[in-house]
Amino acid sequence: MNYSSSFSSDDILFSATNSVSVLVCLLAAILVFALKLYKRVVYRLALYQVMAALAIALVELSQIFMVSYRNEDFPPLYAERACVAIACLGLYTLWVKLFFTTWVSFHLFCLAVLGKNMKKLELLYVVTSLLVPFTIAVVPLITHSYGFSKIDGCSIPAYSANNTLWLRIAAIERFSLLEGPAQCILLASSSAMIVMVIKLGHNFCRRRKYEKYEEISDHYRVHWTALKQLLPLAAFPLLFFIFIIPFSVFDVYYSFLTPTPDKGLVLVAYLSTSLWSMSSGVTLLIHITVVRLPPYCRASKSRTGINHSLYSTAQTVT
Repeated sequence: MNYSSSFSSDDILFSATNSVSVLVCLLAAILVFALKLYKRVVYRLALYQVMAALAIALVELSQIFMVSYRNEDFPPLYAERACVAIACLGLYTLWVKLFFTTWVSFHLFCLAVLGKNMKKLELLYVVTSLLVPFTIAVVPLITHSYGFSKIDGCSIPAYSANNTLWLRIAAIERFSLLEGPAQCILLASSSAMIVMVIKLGHNFCRRRKYEKYEEISDHYRVHWTALKQLLPLAAFPLLFFIFIIPFSVFDVYYSFLTPTPDKGLVLVAYLSTSLWSMSSGVTLLIHITVVRLPPYCRASKSRTGINHSLYSTAQTVT
């Protein structure tokens, strides 16, 4: 992430932010188990992607051990192999998180917008999220594209060791195996979550003519409960999409324009990668905090005659 072979303030900052990400994700995972929230499928999906975020942070932390070899034109064989392993794990864990984030969005959209509980697809969610990223991460292994980069450590370097030769295939792989498809997938997932939030907000604000004032009050409380409980989970793809943009800008700039991008751009890009993990843990912590607060309303359908479909949706999630 920096231009020196020794530890710098950038390396320390990068390690510190990833260390915080590890702690936040661990705390979120511990709370899910401590509160026994894992019994519900949506929490399990959220837990899976938080664990993937934890793995990303740990892989990024391991980059610190490669700093002393990063600027060497011919690093030791053991260092090369370790770097390949780190790069491969990095790409794999990123795709695992991306898949689980997408499945969380799909599940919530079906639940809140279409009124369908897709919990029977959980096995499909898990299998695809673990196996498909493996096939993607293997591609650079086959093409021998993983290695040391003077700019971003263990990754898919777009230039040769001395930065004199542009590696066209590797540069294309950098973009086509992560940023390109990731941006499209996260844009679709974010759009689905925006539609879900708009629908929940519309149901909350919509006026209905009930015979009793209590029924009107219950109507607003029911939809507000659904909105406040689902809103934090909707932030998973939105935050991932926002924080992957700086890295994508850097990646295009580095892969196709210059082997020595501006150091400030590099720093912002790699700090944003730590936010991929941190935002997942923080989002789940916020959601747990919200849903564990006393609900505004426990009114029953038999008393008010209100259609509590969205209240049931919120209860299914929590």
